[in-house]
Amino acid sequence: MILGIDEVGRGPWAGPLVIGAVVLGGATIDGLTDSKKLTKKRRDELDIIIREQADGYGLGWVSAAEIDEIGLSAALVLATKRAVDQITVPYHEIIIDGTINFLKDTSKGQYVTMLKKADLLIPSVSAASIIAKVARDNYMTEQADIYPEYKFAAHVGYGTAAHRLAIEQHGITPLHRLSFAPLQKYKDSVRPLVTSLASAIITTKQIGDAAEDEAANYLARLGHSIIDRNWKTKFCEIDIVSYYNDTIYFTEVKYRKNDKQGGGLAAITPQKQRQMKFAAEYYALKNKVTNTNMRLAAIDMTGHPPIAVDFLKLG
Repeated sequence: MILGIDEVGRGPWAGPLVIGAVVLGGATIDGLTDSKKLTKKRRDELDIIIREQADGYGLGWVSAAEIDEIGLSAALVLATKRAVDQITVPYHEIIIDGTINFLKDTSKGQYVTMLKKADLLIPSVSAASIIAKVARDNYMTEQADIYPEYKFAAHVGYGTAAHRLAIEQHGITPLHRLSFAPLQKYKDSVRPLVTSLASAIITTKQIGDAAEDEAANYLARLGHSIIDRNWKTKFCEIDIVSYYNDTIYFTEVKYRKNDKQGGGLAAITPQKQRQMKFAAEYYALKNKVTNTNMRLAAIDMTGHPPIAVDFLKLG
């Protein structure tokens, strides 16, 4: 019963830092290793298997803005705490890949073992590496639709020559870490939206994705840890799954272009709430969530760029 922990996204110039935490329990999954040694297809396959078979898992997200505010070292600690807080199953040891105990100032610090190359040696750490990388890569691919000039799907935020050229030509985005040395010259700049003609023609899907991104950021600012986004099956879909104050929230994001369209939360009808309840119960079943409070919620988003105007806890 080992809780394995690994990070993804320490070095990129843009995008979030993500910590994975996994308790495999009795699950034996073939092919687990350092996520960087796997093909994207194999990582995606293992990500599904890990989520289905592990006793418990969590993802701790820290945004670029948070990294700029508190620094990378503190961000690693914060992301680790956010990931571990989502683990509700028992474990007797914590193994962190690397040489730094990010939990040393918590009650769990005494149970931590630091191990170099743990993602190669310890299956639960390998699993943590995989789910963190898949989650972050998927997120950066979504951002590539919103900021096409930067080609985030190709380099996922790392400082490649193409990424550096895109910044020089188009400036920075809200995803960029201005505390990092190569970008510090932009630290006093207002983080602009991309202003090229290509990015001005934004599809409805891209607007909806941007609204969901801001909704997730809004929940994070309230103290929520984002567990899952756009969780879909052939039966149902959940926009955002988050954890806060011993409760898992299943949040529907409703976007409207402007206030004249009326309240977005008006669309949360009793029938819609029943659908949300089914989705939450199915998520709990598929992800083996037990003995945890669960609550439905909705966020009303409006404007461009989208902002949150109301957060409603439904029950």
